[in-house]
Amino acid sequence: MYESLHWTPPRPDPRAPKPRINLYSDTQTRPTPAMLEAMLRADTGDEQMGDDPTVWALCDRMAELTGKEAAVFLPSGTMCNVIAILTHCRKGDEVVAHETSHILHSEGGTHAALTGVQIMGLHGPRGMFTPEQLRAAIRPRTRYAPPQRLLEVEQTANIGGGAVWTLETLNELAAIAHEQGWATHMDGARLLNATVAAGISPAEMVAGYDSVWLDFTKGLGAPLGAVLCGSREFIDQAWRWKQRLGGSMRQGGVCAAACLHALDHHVDRLAEDHANAKALARGVAQIEGVVAEEPETNLVFFDIAGTGVPIPELQQRLIAKGIWVSALGGRVRACTHLDVTAEMIPEAVAAIREALLAA
Repeated sequence: MYESLHWTPPRPDPRAPKPRINLYSDTQTRPTPAMLEAMLRADTGDEQMGDDPTVWALCDRMAELTGKEAAVFLPSGTMCNVIAILTHCRKGDEVVAHETSHILHSEGGTHAALTGVQIMGLHGPRGMFTPEQLRAAIRPRTRYAPPQRLLEVEQTANIGGGAVWTLETLNELAAIAHEQGWATHMDGARLLNATVAAGISPAEMVAGYDSVWLDFTKGLGAPLGAVLCGSREFIDQAWRWKQRLGGSMRQGGVCAAACLHALDHHVDRLAEDHANAKALARGVAQIEGVVAEEPETNLVFFDIAGTGVPIPELQQRLIAKGIWVSALGGRVRACTHLDVTAEMIPEAVAAIREALLAA
């Protein structure tokens, strides 16, 4: 059971103490005192009426950051993906994506339920596929085949271990899609982890993609929010879907202020998370029976099948020590983030070693 894609044990009793070292996900981050102060000071208005100056400031900032014409503030990244596909596609269209993509495995079947598209999942290591695979996936344009309308990529690739698509590959894939008359969409949940790791600007990385979004609730540490970016026409259409799906807000500037604070203070420090992830991977790789993947960003995946300890058992043993990890794709996943310091890494490695070697 524990080797299924997203299996994870029941969460600890919510009344129990919070973990001392929370590697469960980068979504576990909590707003810093400075972020909370920025939220308290936010200038707000009615976001649904276009009257919240802080939301406008965030959308303008994100459009500039990604090199797009416009942007819209949404409650979650999943809503960004759903709205992007609803805007780019019609029912019966086909989206081409990786077989382990978030839209296939982590959005509750919403694209079958709401968007009416089908998703062709391409195979490939670390959540990626090649330009040659994409060309091979192009269907003949006949009435027997679904119209292929959209290419979707995930940057970084979550189930791929936080891997970073290269700029060359991204651009080549986008060019193939555009040759076919398709639109292109980037699930940029951890886009800034990718740009920090690659050392290039977000606008350069997403230049070939008609729409892209950034999640602020992961490594950037905000409590809520994601921003979807694209052309003015695309965002105008996306707003109608935002309204239909209940994504419009009132004094959204309270949360937008947290996102602006994150852009000002939490981007460059993502490199610290990447360094901590590498240190964690090196540490657990030295445990007998553990095979750890070399992380590119802040996600550490390691296989413990060689230890004979089931993943749920390891998780429960670690919970007892005040440490949380998750499970994904038959592997243990540990995420480094704003609330995980370099000093916590040796303690986490020692606890994992003890938990795996316990009788």
